[in-house]
Amino acid sequence: MARTAVVTAGTGGIGLETALGLARHGYAVTVVGRNAERGAKAVENINAEAGEQARFLQADLASLDQVRALAATIAADGELELLVNNVGAMFAHRTDIDGVEASFVVNHLSPYLLTELLLPVITRRIVNVTSGAIITAKKVFDAVEPPGGYYGFHWYGRAKLANLTYTLDLAQRLRGSGVSVLAADPGGADTDMTNGNSRHPGIVSPGLRLLWPLVKRTFEHATSKPASQAARPSLRAATDHTLDTGTVIGRTVMPTKPTKAATDPRIIDAVRQLSEKHAPLRRVPDEVSN
Repeated sequence: MARTAVVTAGTGGIGLETALGLARHGYAVTVVGRNAERGAKAVENINAEAGEQARFLQADLASLDQVRALAATIAADGELELLVNNVGAMFAHRTDIDGVEASFVVNHLSPYLLTELLLPVITRRIVNVTSGAIITAKKVFDAVEPPGGYYGFHWYGRAKLANLTYTLDLAQRLRGSGVSVLAADPGGADTDMTNGNSRHPGIVSPGLRLLWPLVKRTFEHATSKPASQAARPSLRAATDHTLDTGTVIGRTVMPTKPTKAATDPRIIDAVRQLSEKHAPLRRVPDEVSN
């Protein structure tokens, strides 16, 4: 039986490089994305390097209904060895998706929901992609959004903090089950997401906007490395089976200590409640049978 892997947002950038690397390691890779044309091109690229092993599944990961449908499709195939939640998005202006702030939906609720729905079929490893932007996050999770103005980079970091908190909590939940859960921080990279947002001063707080030329240059320098290099932390987290569950692989491709907030029991509990409220679970077998 082929080793199977799913990479979300895998049709370009870091996700595509991750999928290519996994294919080289012998995985039959499913890449998930919104755009069918990009998906077909990604599959063509992967298959050119690793044989006819890749496929594309179309889904808008900003839609929790489409995430549920995606989970049902994947689960219907049977056992899945590896899930890499690579999806990420930053918004220059406040955006809602079904009444919930978009960054929290895409960067946390979507991978949370997909993971939970696929737990019955995952057999070996889950990798969630995190970000150094969590250091900018407001560490209050009484609601999806904290009080105050909307600043895209900080809200992106907060959603990634929520997902890292979930990742480390899930690692403890599944300890001893045979399924390990890790996080990987790719650092900055030259991708569509970073190129599209680093030009907007609205992504940072007012104090930083006063220094926008300097901040912009800092962003541009931090996101100048190629996606192939940024994918290395995810690939190590996915393929190095000497790593313990709960490990965070940093941008240097070495294990790193997670931020203290991600292991705070109060934050863990608050994130869990928000996740369950805004992304309620449905059993995968029920969706498959409908």
